[in-house]
Amino acid sequence: MQNVVLIIHLLLAVSLIGLVLLQRSEGGGLGIGGGGGGATSGRAAASAMTKLTWILAIAFICTSLGLTIIQAQKSSGSSILDQLSPSSEMGTKPNADDLLPPAEDATPLLPVAD
Repeated sequence: MQNVVLIIHLLLAVSLIGLVLLQRSEGGGLGIGGGGGGATSGRAAASAMTKLTWILAIAFICTSLGLTIIQAQKSSGSSILDQLSPSSEMGTKPNADDLLPPAEDATPLLPVAD
């Protein structure tokens, strides 16, 4: 099920990218592009490409939410923190020595003053 939703999600993403790139620029972004008309022209009616972009965007969001829900159901009951520290399963706190790398020999690093 997850693979089917993922494939649909990827197809929607590629379609949405292509559709946005095909649309005519309305200017305003960086001051470049072919806006034309300026402040005197009103907003044009939504074209078929604009409506299709909205439909694909809504479908993309729905598949994103669907993938999140599927993954949350798959991993329910497990925590990444449970997998990190084996001492948490035994109910003991980790010792400070557990956090240090193992010593190669028992000789002190600094000479001991007599």
